[in-house]
Amino acid sequence: MEAQPVGQWLDELASKASTPGGGAGAAMNAAVGAALVSMVCNLTIGKPKYAEHEATMTEALAKAEDLRARALGLAADDAAAFDAVVAAYKLPKATDEEKQARTAAIQAALVGAAEVPLRTAALAAEVIDVAASILEGANTNVISDIAVAASSAKSALESGVVNVEVNLASMSDEQLRKETEARLTEYTPATGRADALIAQVRERLAR
Repeated sequence: MEAQPVGQWLDELASKASTPGGGAGAAMNAAVGAALVSMVCNLTIGKPKYAEHEATMTEALAKAEDLRARALGLAADDAAAFDAVVAAYKLPKATDEEKQARTAAIQAALVGAAEVPLRTAALAAEVIDVAASILEGANTNVISDIAVAASSAKSALESGVVNVEVNLASMSDEQLRKETEARLTEYTPATGRADALIAQVRERLAR
């Protein structure tokens, strides 16, 4: 993912191939959000006017870079997880034994396919929180990019939720479904925090 040209990746996303798909797109949105946080930090660090916020910006930059790398990894993981689901559905089902093995493989693959967007949602929530942490001390010339970072991360989170839900719908393990849904609810409140951050930025820009 890291070495692949953006245009080539978008061509693959637009093609008839099943991967990359929406899950990978969600992770890439999270990566964009994290990259924008890094940009704001880089354009603030070292400027005397914002010296009192240097430590906050430096810490946020390190977090954002880590999140961006992890998001790229999730984009690749999502494609692999979906391919595993497709492969499981293609397993033979001529005998009862094959049917049982196929069903077990499908369920295992669905668990993996739900786990990746769940991690994407968690990561996107982190991006939103890191973006919020830099608003107070950010270079005022680029605070609009904090709002764009929050918007991108919010999109990633909401997309992650949808991709978790679509896999949950086919999972037969009720207990695992409930546990996954409970984990998901830990991250969804971050969408409200993103909206609040965007509103704060827009209010400042209107002054």
